[in-house]
Amino acid sequence: MKKVATRFAPSPTGALHIGGVRTALFNWLYSKNHNGKFYLRVEDTDKERSKDEFKDQIIQSLKWIGIDYDGEEYIQSKKVDDHIKVANELLKNGNAYKCYCSSEEIEEQKKRARQKKIPYIYDRKWRDKSENDAPKGIKPVIRFKSKIDGTSILKDLVQGDVEIENNTIEDFIILRNDGTPTYNLSASVDDHQMNMTHIIRGDDHKINTFKQIQIYQAMKWGLPSFAHIPLIHTIEGKKLSKRDKASTLDDYSKIGIMPDALRNYLLRLGWSYKDKEIFTLDESIKFFNLDGIGKSPSKLDMSRILSMNEHYIKNIDENDLFNQLSEYCKLYKSEINSNKKDKLKKSLTFLKNKAKTLEDIFNNAQYILLDKINFNPEDIKLIDDNAKRIISDFISQFKKIDRPTREVLEPIIENLIKLHKTNFKGVGQPLRILLTGSKFGPGIYDIIQSLDKDEVINRLELS
Repeated sequence: MKKVATRFAPSPTGALHIGGVRTALFNWLYSKNHNGKFYLRVEDTDKERSKDEFKDQIIQSLKWIGIDYDGEEYIQSKKVDDHIKVANELLKNGNAYKCYCSSEEIEEQKKRARQKKIPYIYDRKWRDKSENDAPKGIKPVIRFKSKIDGTSILKDLVQGDVEIENNTIEDFIILRNDGTPTYNLSASVDDHQMNMTHIIRGDDHKINTFKQIQIYQAMKWGLPSFAHIPLIHTIEGKKLSKRDKASTLDDYSKIGIMPDALRNYLLRLGWSYKDKEIFTLDESIKFFNLDGIGKSPSKLDMSRILSMNEHYIKNIDENDLFNQLSEYCKLYKSEINSNKKDKLKKSLTFLKNKAKTLEDIFNNAQYILLDKINFNPEDIKLIDDNAKRIISDFISQFKKIDRPTREVLEPIIENLIKLHKTNFKGVGQPLRILLTGSKFGPGIYDIIQSLDKDEVINRLELS
């Protein structure tokens, strides 16, 4: 039995789409589960739109989410000569033919199909014609001679048996009239040469699979197994596209979604194992199989992503959390000052409690990271004369203590509540505003303990 080999084959014509990431993940997990190989193939034959910056972004995105591929990336454009060679073999063995239809003729056929409201299928005009009838001055395309009679059945590892009438598959172009190969030819040749055993991709490729199977059969190559996974839809039920907000990995990393959390979410998006929700990387590899993939489209739910991220923030090792936060700040905010790092690190225990993203932690920690507090204009209005008296009394008692532990601070706060005939909010809120710039934020005891004693006094005395 052949060793399992899967691939992910994006086109570098834009940033990596979230649906593509899930496809890559499923391929990677399947190969890892079977101790096989996983390859990255960059399908860059569209020279107009393919860009190195997108290729680099794809590679970085896979690396960010923890997907590593075997060997060097396979660059499709370097294999074009092999694709053309196969097209010529198909021509030679009678499985392809030259089509001399002009672009005007094809456009006319398409127009008639639109008028009749039927899908356009090339009328096979040149399928059985002699080349002696070829018109002068027209460069032909090469078309594959698709089956006309009967039906074909695809034994899909996710969808089950999928049957199609052969006459619904047109004689598709495999070489354009400029001599360049088309997607279905290139993908088939590459998959064969790369010894792919399993092709796992979105179910929008089903019709391509039927075409590619015919190329395999015409070349007498052994067929790989095929699995078509349902697409990802928006929460409204529409097909997710690259134009949608939050459709690329960059969109998620920018707001502080962590790679492990997003990978766990994508794993569970259309796949399940018993009633388990949280998977370590090792568990993902151990339990992943194609049987667990559902047949219906999945909806991308931002609230579920945030919930998953919140779980990871609260449960991962705090050193790991700090490292990820530092990297996030460096990339998207500003690098954390070395003299603030220890304070921030020891404060993560409470800063993470109300955070769904790394950005939330960064925002909650502004009072630690900044030397000068930015006050919310509406909140500062709450510091009235009574609040100022409370703060003044707090300062005088606070100066007398050595270490601001909770046990030491609680009696001070309770005493101020009694003295000023107020409640906990009446004391805590003005303190929080002056220490952080906002009435919202961490608990007052946590705030005080996260700052140096002199820092607390200096900020409060500014009132």
